[in-house]
Amino acid sequence: MNGLIEKYSRWLLGAATLLLIWLSLYSVRETEFVLVTQFGRPLYTVHEAGLHAKWFFQNATYFDRRLRVYNPRPSEFLTRDKKNLVIESYVAWRIQDPKRFVESVGDPVAAEMRLHDIVWSGLAAALGTHDLDALISVNTQAVQARQIFDQLASDTDRKALAQYGIQVVDVRIKRLNLPDQNKQSVYARMRAERERIARQYRAEGEEQALRIRADADRQKEEILSLAYKDAEKLRGEGDAESTRTYSQAYSRNPRFYKLLRTLEAYKKVLDEKTTAILSSDSELLKVLMRGETAQ
Repeated sequence: MNGLIEKYSRWLLGAATLLLIWLSLYSVRETEFVLVTQFGRPLYTVHEAGLHAKWFFQNATYFDRRLRVYNPRPSEFLTRDKKNLVIESYVAWRIQDPKRFVESVGDPVAAEMRLHDIVWSGLAAALGTHDLDALISVNTQAVQARQIFDQLASDTDRKALAQYGIQVVDVRIKRLNLPDQNKQSVYARMRAERERIARQYRAEGEEQALRIRADADRQKEEILSLAYKDAEKLRGEGDAESTRTYSQAYSRNPRFYKLLRTLEAYKKVLDEKTTAILSSDSELLKVLMRGETAQ
């Protein structure tokens, strides 16, 4: 009987020892934080992955350290120039300080409620200091949406980290819309701006076309003037050469020259369609009627 009791005592002692070991060891994954608490009071945070030990009466609370995305409900905001905007945004965040997180909010659902309040107030303040053109404009240089949301993300991160142990990585617009009562006025302004730009382009194009045509006309006149000058010069030289040739030919054989000139006159005056009635002693017909002896 004593042996059986001793055997069960050893078994219970071994089981108690294994239980204490199991309660004292815990593992941490790469994607987790572990906050060790004692009777509900946070003691320290474990960031390194692997197997760790604690007292058996202490608790290990696990938190996901990966990035989370919170999608607030679409909200309506008022810009500085009194235009209403419906903005749907998102917030990328993660738990940075588990101890402060547990003490201030406790769980991710409550954390996103706090983030909603911070982002909403930040958006309202930021848009209240900018006109609609800073977010929607045909002039890309005037759009400041990126700068506005970069500053909003920085401010939200600073507040959330100090108050709730939350790191806000980014705040961005998913969708920006206009209330129905504002859409038509914005579209009309965009059409007017596009028409103004189109008129400016057309005016610049017409001015450039006039300049090109005027330059082309000037070049044409210069080319024609130079061509006329060269043509007159060549014509004069040709006439002078022709006169010199005729003079040389005439001086060598005046009678032959006169005959050629007469024949050339016949060729120009008489053809198959010409009918001429002349007397036999006409100067024009001397060569035809009497031959070379008429010279």
